[in-house]
Amino acid sequence: MKKTKIEWTEATWNPTTGCTKVSAGCKNCYAETMSFRLKAMGTSGYENGFQFSLMPERLVQPLNIKKATMFFVNSMSDLFHEDMPFDYLNRIFDVIEQTPHHQYQILTKRENILNDYFSKRKVPKNVWLGVTVENKKSRNRIDILRNIDAEIRFLSLEPLLEDLGELDLSNIHWAIVGGESGHKARPMKASWAINIKEQCKEQNVAFFFKQWGTWGADNVKRSKKANGRLLEGEEWNEYPAELESA
Repeated sequence: MKKTKIEWTEATWNPTTGCTKVSAGCKNCYAETMSFRLKAMGTSGYENGFQFSLMPERLVQPLNIKKATMFFVNSMSDLFHEDMPFDYLNRIFDVIEQTPHHQYQILTKRENILNDYFSKRKVPKNVWLGVTVENKKSRNRIDILRNIDAEIRFLSLEPLLEDLGELDLSNIHWAIVGGESGHKARPMKASWAINIKEQCKEQNVAFFFKQWGTWGADNVKRSKKANGRLLEGEEWNEYPAELESA
């Protein structure tokens, strides 16, 4: 568990590591690259590289942190992976329920397992549930998410690989948009991100523009830092609570 450079959270908690690729957004997975790097460095928890692995010794980590913290759960894995035992998943959510002073952001590309799990269990009040939507083919994940009873439901539209067209954002509270990073990154067009931003405004959904990634708005390939976070000349850092209190 550590602080993170991910712009929309405060820290990460990885009670599992490793994953397998399920859709187009997984092609250049940052977690896969990082896992092999950590394995080469001899880092504890990454002995299996990117193979899905349970890390029960990490379950207690949030219990030992008294300061209220926003955690992104499983930045190096998918909490609803096909190989995740539900009894271990129950242990993770038991820890979440024991720490109501924390907030937990959970993101998945496995919407059917997410739906199956919460058809038998309530979502804790301190959990934000999200799905990744990278292209039109994956928009069906939104329909699954919107019908799960969670305090906050959010979308990670990253890496954004094409224009998503018209979106039904009903029962969605937050949308995060970002381009892909890395030397194999696929470019994101400004019009794709702007389309989402405008629909968020129309449908009263908080909009967060995370990054351009490797390709800038001018379609020039540079470092992630050089391309920055400006969309139409502004930084967009909205969070759900801002709209709820407005």
